[in-house]
Amino acid sequence: MAAAVPVGQATGHPTAVGQATGQPAAVGQAAEQPTAVGRARAAAARDSWAEAYALLAEADRHPSEALTAGDLDLLADAAWWAGHVDESVAARLRAHAAYVAAGDHRGAGAVAWWLHFEYRCLGRPAAAAGWLHRSRHHLEHVPDCPEQCFLAWTDAEEAQEHRDPAAALAAARRMTRIAAASGDPGLVALSRQAQAAVLLAEGRRAEGMALLDDAMVAVLAGELSGMFTGWLFCLALTQCMEAADLARAVEWTDAAMTWCEAPWSQHVRPAEPRPTGPDTADTADTAADTAADSAGDADTAGASPSVTDNPFRGLCRIHHVEVLDLLGAWTLAEDEAGRVCGEVMADSLDVAAEAYYEAGEIRRRQGRIDAAALSYAHAHELGRVPQPGLALLRLAQGKADAAVAGLRLALACHGDPRHDLLGRARLLAAQAEVALAVGDVAGAEAAVVELEGLAGAGGTPLLAAMADTARGALALARREPALVPLRRALAGWLELRVPYEAAQVRMLLAAADRSAGDEEAARLELAAARAVFERLGALPDARRAAALLAGRRRHALPGGLTAREAEVLRLVAAGAKNRDIAQALVISEHTVARHLNNIFAKLDVTSRTAASAYAYAHDLIPAPAST
Repeated sequence: MAAAVPVGQATGHPTAVGQATGQPAAVGQAAEQPTAVGRARAAAARDSWAEAYALLAEADRHPSEALTAGDLDLLADAAWWAGHVDESVAARLRAHAAYVAAGDHRGAGAVAWWLHFEYRCLGRPAAAAGWLHRSRHHLEHVPDCPEQCFLAWTDAEEAQEHRDPAAALAAARRMTRIAAASGDPGLVALSRQAQAAVLLAEGRRAEGMALLDDAMVAVLAGELSGMFTGWLFCLALTQCMEAADLARAVEWTDAAMTWCEAPWSQHVRPAEPRPTGPDTADTADTAADTAADSAGDADTAGASPSVTDNPFRGLCRIHHVEVLDLLGAWTLAEDEAGRVCGEVMADSLDVAAEAYYEAGEIRRRQGRIDAAALSYAHAHELGRVPQPGLALLRLAQGKADAAVAGLRLALACHGDPRHDLLGRARLLAAQAEVALAVGDVAGAEAAVVELEGLAGAGGTPLLAAMADTARGALALARREPALVPLRRALAGWLELRVPYEAAQVRMLLAAADRSAGDEEAARLELAAARAVFERLGALPDARRAAALLAGRRRHALPGGLTAREAEVLRLVAAGAKNRDIAQALVISEHTVARHLNNIFAKLDVTSRTAASAYAYAHDLIPAPAST
C-alpha cells in the first residue's frame, strides 16, 4: 500500500519541507506579491491544492515571467494532488534542471529524490535508481541538511529488502537524528514511523508500536500538513492491518476517513465514534466489476469528490473497507470498495485490486458465487493473488483439489510472514479448514501449529482468536476435547466485535456441546449463529445452521443415520441437488455422493424419492402442509 503514494509529495525539499509542516516560507512573499504565483504559494501553504494547481498551471501556460525552480517544484506538488501524475513528473524534471542551473545542490538533490520515488511508484525501476543516484550525488555537498532524512529512509528500506536488520535499524536511527536536528515536526513523525517499521519487521512489537503511537499523536493532533498527514495515515494503517492490530486499525481508520472528508483548511481532529454495525449501513448498489463502473457507482451513491481533491482518500478507504468487513458492516463495506476504484490514481492498481478482493470476500460469504468469482478474477488481473478467498470459494463449489492447490501455491509464494502477519495467518487458517474438509488431519495440524506460532509472536487478540478457532476445529475432527479453545475463541471474537467469525465458532461449539451431551447448549449456539448469519446476509451459513437446528429435535436418529447423514437427507427431502447440498454444508459434491450411498444402504432404499419419504415418515423434517 505504501508504495502507491509518491513519497516525495508526502515529504519535502528546501522550500516544501516548511510548507509540508505548516511553516510556509512563501507566505510573506504572497502577501507582498499578490500575483497568480503569489496566490498559488499562499494556497499551497494552507493545503488548498486545487487552487494552487489552477493558478500555477495558468501562470506556466501564459507566463508574465518564468517560474522559479521553487515554483516549478510547487507546481509538481499541486499537479500530484490534482491527480495529474504525468504533469507532476514533468514539472519536477524542469525544477531539477532549474536548481542545477542555479548551482543549488540541496534543491536539486531533494527533487531528484522525489523523482526517484515517483518513478518507482510508476513502475520504472531503472529511472528510479538513476534519480536516487543523482540525489545522493547532489546531497553529499550538503551533509547536514534535512533532506538527508529521505536518503536515510531509503537506506533503511533497501536494507530491509536485503534482509539486513542491523543496517536497516541504523539507517532509521540516523533518519531520526537528522529529523530531530532539523526541528521539523513532519520529518520527526515520519522518522519515528520509519524506525517503527524496522522494529515491527523484527518482531519487536512493543517498541515498534510505541514509536508508531508517538508518530500518530502528531497526526491526530493536527500538527502536520496534509502531505505528512496523508502519508502517515497510509503507512500506519498498512502496518496495523499487517500486524493484525484491529484496535488501532479501527481507531485510526475512523480518524483517516474523517480527515479525508474534511475541508483542506481544517486540521485533523480525533474522530467521533462512527457506527459500524450492519444495521447502520445504508442500502447501496453493489460494487462494480470494473474500475470505470466503480467510479460511476460512487457518484450515484453519494461518494466523496474524486481523486482531484485528495489522492489519499482511496488509499485510506481501502483500510476502511477491511475494517468494515471484519466488523460485519458488509453492505457499507461493499459500497466503499466500489468507491476506492474511482478514487485511486493510475499508479495505485494494487489498491484497486485489494478493493476487488474485499468485495469478492463479502460476496462469497453471502453465497453470491458467480459475483465473487468475477471479483476475484478482477483482483487477479490487477496483480493481487486472490487467496485465501478463491480457495474457500472452490471448496464451497465442491472443487477441493483446486482449493488445496491454490492455498499450497499461495503459501509457498508468500513473503516473510513478519512483514504481513495477518496475511500469512489468513492463508494458514484457510489451509487448516480445507485440509479438514478433505480429511487431511495431518495437513491441518501443520497449519494450526504454524498459525499458533504466528499468534504467539504477534501477540494480538485477532491472531489469538484465529489460532484458537483453528485449534478447536482440529480437536473436533480428532474427536478430542474442543470446548476450551473454542470458548476462548468465541470470547476473543466477541471482544473484537467480529460477528461472522464469532458465529462460525458458535457452529463449532454446537458440535462440541453435542459431543459432550449438552443438547440445550448446542441448540442455543446454533440459534445465535443463525441469527447473526441472517443479519449479515450469509445465506449458506444461515441455511446450514437452520438445518442443524431442525436436527436437534431428536437425540437418537432413526436407521442408524449419523448427524451429518441426517443433514444431507433433510436437504434431499427439501429438493436440493448435490451441488446445493455441498454449498449449504460446505463440503464437496464427492462427499455428498458418499453420504447418499451410505443413507441408501442404511435405509434400504434406492432413490432420492424413497429416502425423502423415509425422512417425512420418521419426522426428520416437518411434513408439508395439506392442500
